[in-house]
Amino acid sequence: MARSGPLAGTRFLLGEGSTHIGRSPESDIIVRGPNAATVSAQHAEISRDGEGTWRIHDNNSTNGTYLNGQRIAEAELRADAIIQLGTDGPKFCFVTEEVMPSPLDGTLVIPEGILMPPMRPAPTPTLDTEGHEGLLADAVRRARRARLAGFGGQTTRIMRDVLHRALRRSSRRFRIAIWTLAVALALTSSLGYWKIMRLKGDKAAIDQRIQEVEARLDQPLDSPEQIDRLISQLDAYEGEAQTLQRNLLYRVGGVQKETFVMRAVRSLMAEFGAEVYSIPPEFIDRVNAHIEQYQGPDRPNMVRALNQAKPQIRAMQRILEQEKLPPDFAYVPLVESALSARRNSPAGAAGIWQFTPATARDYGLRVDGIVDERRDLTKSTRAACVFLRRLLLDFGTGSSVMLALAAYNLGPAKVTQAVRKSVKDPFKQRNFWYLYRARALPPETREYVPKVFAAIIIGRYPDRFGF
Repeated sequence: MARSGPLAGTRFLLGEGSTHIGRSPESDIIVRGPNAATVSAQHAEISRDGEGTWRIHDNNSTNGTYLNGQRIAEAELRADAIIQLGTDGPKFCFVTEEVMPSPLDGTLVIPEGILMPPMRPAPTPTLDTEGHEGLLADAVRRARRARLAGFGGQTTRIMRDVLHRALRRSSRRFRIAIWTLAVALALTSSLGYWKIMRLKGDKAAIDQRIQEVEARLDQPLDSPEQIDRLISQLDAYEGEAQTLQRNLLYRVGGVQKETFVMRAVRSLMAEFGAEVYSIPPEFIDRVNAHIEQYQGPDRPNMVRALNQAKPQIRAMQRILEQEKLPPDFAYVPLVESALSARRNSPAGAAGIWQFTPATARDYGLRVDGIVDERRDLTKSTRAACVFLRRLLLDFGTGSSVMLALAAYNLGPAKVTQAVRKSVKDPFKQRNFWYLYRARALPPETREYVPKVFAAIIIGRYPDRFGF
């Protein structure tokens, strides 16, 4: 029986099964009103064990369940026990009374002094439709009698009982139809499963051929023509695999398992508009190697970036977003300078973005004997945004986002010179993955991009990598 709140004085019958108390509409006893703030959706549960003892169990509620003033996880209920949901929540009193039979169910207790109107037996229905109507009418009568007796919150329990009785009364014809539908569904599911497994088998075969081509590309090859032929073959296999992936049945069958780093790389590439089906295994290996480097020898730099230098990272990300550039580019300075404004390179680059004096002046920074704006976080970041945007325009879109990142480190002129020397096709000159597989990029450039990806991935998921 409720002792406080809008439900004060209302009695709730405890049936043979479990009774759930909480704010959720699915609960058997729904708690609402001003004092329901401390009540969880499924706060507590009351049930009777095999020996007939009533017990209360707290369902990991936020504010706890209290029995006679003591917080409990599970406890035995005795007569007149006070249950409270949260320290300031609603209170209930556990009451045991003498019972008399009632059509509500086999355990309804009718308090002394409550006069119940006589019940007339429901007519036996002759058809299924009439039987269901009779059950519904009986449920309405039972709910009304429960309210007259002072027992609230019984509607859900009564309707659940009506549903079970209706199902038991279903005609033989209906059960046959259900079984027929079940058999048809099983056959359809089996056929769909067979098609899904066949599609997965086809894709696995294509993936195996892709891996074989990737492995051959990792080996020294005789001529550029042989490299070009293998990459063209790889592109054809990727097209076949992507066609299979677009099949609805394949998508229903689930997604291929990948390592966390592989998924993170794919997520980044999708955000950069550079999605591809197959990523060279060597690239993923180098990302993993740089992650291990940041976890080991370079750990102090990463710890500084994620802690002391965190405000700097946030400030750069805001500027990049204002300039409509990926905010993850804020981790480029971590690779360039370990986020140190005092860092100088042998080539004369300085500041966290490592601009040479000539490049800095080209992008509006003042560099002279008095002022060096390369060491100014805001000004150098805005200059870097202009530089990065130009690189993206020069190298196009898609996978060339990675090429633009590489050019930031090596310089656009050197990257362009190296690419044109190795690849004559102008379209392939802008395809980072073609250039990566063909080893047309300088070693420093090939190493720089996976290092930036490693820094971004750790920056996004520090807990995953022990930071």
